[in-house]
Amino acid sequence: MSSLSGEDSYLRPDHFGGMLSLSGPSQCEDRSRLPLRGDLAHIRLAGRCFVPHYAVPMPHRAQAGAVLMSADSDTAEVIAVLTEGAVFHVLDISGGWAWGQYGENGPVGYVALSALDPVMS
Repeated sequence: MSSLSGEDSYLRPDHFGGMLSLSGPSQCEDRSRLPLRGDLAHIRLAGRCFVPHYAVPMPHRAQAGAVLMSADSDTAEVIAVLTEGAVFHVLDISGGWAWGQYGENGPVGYVALSALDPVMS
């Protein structure tokens, strides 16, 4: 029976570099306008902020009266009232709520899924 060697340098590259290197903390700006949670982020943040999952946004149009909330609850703080027809980029859907970003660089939060219409391409 042969024994396994503890030498594993042939499995490891000489150095890690590029966007996946662990060279310091994630560089992330204003969290209120950054589509980033502890478990999920917008795909454009890959390489800048480390999270387990990245999502490609699904554009939706806001219906009249759509409200951006700080949490997935009717009693949460209101962040903004969305303009009817404005684009809300959905990154996650759970329990009747959509989490995402208002416009391209707007605030991030939750909108009732019933107040959004998918954009058909």
